Amino acid sequence: MTDQDNLRIEKLSELLNGKLINTNNRNIVIKDILIDSRKLICPDNCVFFALSSTYNDGHKYINELYEKGVKCFVISKFHAQLNELNNASFIIVNDTIKALQTLGKQHRRKFNFPIIGITGSNGKTIVKEWLFQLLHYDYNIVRSPKSYNSQIGVPLSVWQITKKNNLGIFEAGISEPNEMDSLQEIINPDIGIFTNIGEAHGENFINKIQKAKEKLKLFASVKTLIFSSNYPDISQIITESETFKSIDLFSWGKENSDNLIITDIITYNGSSLICASYNDELINLRIPFVDDASIENAIHCWAYLLILNYPQMTIQKRFLNLTSIAMRMELKEGINGCSLINDSYNSDVRSLNIALDFMNQQNHHKEKTLIISDILQSGKDNLELYQEVSRIVNSKGVTKLIGIGNSIGKYAELFSKNKVFYTSTKEFLEHHPINSFHNETILLKGARTFEFEQITKTLQQKSHETVLEINMDSIINNLNIYRNRVKSSTMIMAMVKAFSYGSGSFEIANLLQYHNIDYLAVAYVDEGVELRKAGIRTPIMVMNPEINSFGTMIIHRLEPEIYSFRTLSMLEIAIENSNISENTPVKIHLKIDTGMHRLGFVNNEIQELIARIKYNKSIQIQSIFSHLAASDDPQLDSFSNQQIESFSKLSKEIRDAFPYSISRHILNSAGITRFPKAQFEMVRLGIGLYGIAPEKNMEGILEQVGTLKTSISQIKDISINESVGYGRAHVLNENKKIAIIPIGYADGISRKLGNGKISFLINGKLAKTIGNICMDMLMLDVTGINAKEGDPVIIFGKENPIIKLANAQNTIPYEILTSISRRVKRIYFHE
Repeated sequence: MTDQDNLRIEKLSELLNGKLINTNNRNIVIKDILIDSRKLICPDNCVFFALSSTYNDGHKYINELYEKGVKCFVISKFHAQLNELNNASFIIVNDTIKALQTLGKQHRRKFNFPIIGITGSNGKTIVKEWLFQLLHYDYNIVRSPKSYNSQIGVPLSVWQITKKNNLGIFEAGISEPNEMDSLQEIINPDIGIFTNIGEAHGENFINKIQKAKEKLKLFASVKTLIFSSNYPDISQIITESETFKSIDLFSWGKENSDNLIITDIITYNGSSLICASYNDELINLRIPFVDDASIENAIHCWAYLLILNYPQMTIQKRFLNLTSIAMRMELKEGINGCSLINDSYNSDVRSLNIALDFMNQQNHHKEKTLIISDILQSGKDNLELYQEVSRIVNSKGVTKLIGIGNSIGKYAELFSKNKVFYTSTKEFLEHHPINSFHNETILLKGARTFEFEQITKTLQQKSHETVLEINMDSIINNLNIYRNRVKSSTMIMAMVKAFSYGSGSFEIANLLQYHNIDYLAVAYVDEGVELRKAGIRTPIMVMNPEINSFGTMIIHRLEPEIYSFRTLSMLEIAIENSNISENTPVKIHLKIDTGMHRLGFVNNEIQELIARIKYNKSIQIQSIFSHLAASDDPQLDSFSNQQIESFSKLSKEIRDAFPYSISRHILNSAGITRFPKAQFEMVRLGIGLYGIAPEKNMEGILEQVGTLKTSISQIKDISINESVGYGRAHVLNENKKIAIIPIGYADGISRKLGNGKISFLINGKLAKTIGNICMDMLMLDVTGINAKEGDPVIIFGKENPIIKLANAQNTIPYEILTSISRRVKRIYFHE
């Protein structure tokens, strides 16, 4: 909620150069912008922008939002049915995204205090958040929430500016040429920070030079630009461009021509000392970080404080208090059947909103508990702050609130009835009955100073150090990549069988349901029942229904695959025993064998099949499908096309025999991209959803979803002629240093991979296995690698692709993913 003055619907229409239909709401002051129907907090003073994209269309949700009380809409498509919404006002524009950007640009023009614009390949969000930590003592700062730096995120960020602010910090990111022009007009920064240039989003640019030039457009009208000479591509463009001749350039690096000359960097005991020369004086800065990225980000911030002439003593004190920025929310298994969402490294109203939306994606538990600390450095008086917090919390389905801190408890009356407050984390841990948490989703949202990591340790389920991290953003990105490759009318069935290819069950299904997947598919009935009990309402197809399970499927509204007359007969018996009404028929999916010769009806059975189903009015065919045997192999395309042709013929024969609509699907992940003309009414998305390229053309496009990682339990120095592991399988011919890690064949690492057959990643270096793989652990040769006990080990992930592991075992990634033991803890995170 912002304090925009008197922006009424007629004025908004004028700003957007739109056509206003119906002015019944001319007195409503627009304060909130909504772009996602699922994230409505309060319909009053709200305008919904119906954004249209390749993946979705906001116009579909107008009626739903109208019923919830929203009365103002910005749209690009008007149809007669909208006239029935008598109390709604519509502003019709050509492009709703451009209209949103126009509103952001117009709002920005109202304010003339300093605005910092940040871009680069990496570090934008960290620099923004650290500048906030460093400067909030002296300024009332407005900044981008999380990493809202896109064509949509930037105008939403700028919309948060109010008259109370006197400094703005906004980041901008692009993935294609010409995108920065609109972001520059919206942010219009006075000060620019170019963090770096790298490979991120590089696929749409010719080279780094072109990408740097595009990003530099953000700084077309700045007064000061901060950058590092360590990136010659950036330096060359800036120093040679006429655009930047008239602005103050501030460079830092090792060059004598730099404004801030870095002379030395010394790291020890978890901190770094950065030595430099500035205005011919020697200065230094100590920061509580040692990694290269943090050092670079800190120097960018240091440069800005030097420009503002902050005393070096003040600078040093504030930098020592910098805290790490959590770039993701994690979903973990909690105690007593709970789900635990950890977002406890930052706390402000905007990130609270985002975290609560993430919590509401998880439908496994009816009860939702929020543990929240005082919100610090908000720039608002406490009454106004906690009124806004209570409005958000009370509208987001939170069933229990636990407040921690001296401030939030003073406003207890603002929150719903089920609430309790403590003055500190210590008091909470000492006095709250921890075992009272049962079968609920718990969101931890705390400022760093409250040390909520102590609560995390108490509430999370204990397990060994091996974890499979699942990037939920990557799953949705992969889903959208495939959505972009199918017609808007084509439905998508997502395969969540086999524990979602090892990635989890209801967690993945919840996420897909939240993002409007059309269908889910499981292998067995118990998988489907588990999803139904977890609150999944999306239609579910069961691909391998057990003969004695049809009654259970009927109870839980699961839709069986029928592939033989025997399965059809067993379904008919179950229907008779269940007294199914003809008004609520059981939906089924017919499997046709077109050449793979696994399951399915064949050509000469089709007529009998039609007759049997026509006879039983309690059965309705939902879809007909088949399976391509070699969709990923171009050399077998003639066979695949033969299958498609056969499927088309046989499915038509069935469809023509029934008066209702029946969907068809034959394409899997590889087929979606290789046989686009055979999409029919639905496609089945499996391994591609989880980031494994099913064929060459998708390599480098899909995002790796899972990262299997563990840590070093112990490091030993082993002498020549000594042996390692069971059976003395490896006898050393020289002195070695080995690391023991807690993962073995019981976790899914094949015994075949011992004795140097595969390498895992430690601190950026590959370490080979040594000795035989044990049940619960294995050994790595870390000779010459900078490794210590507790260091992370990447088994597979973005930097160590799973295909290497599969090739070493002479298998496919499917087998690797589905072999990961259930005892390996899954952690789900959202960037």
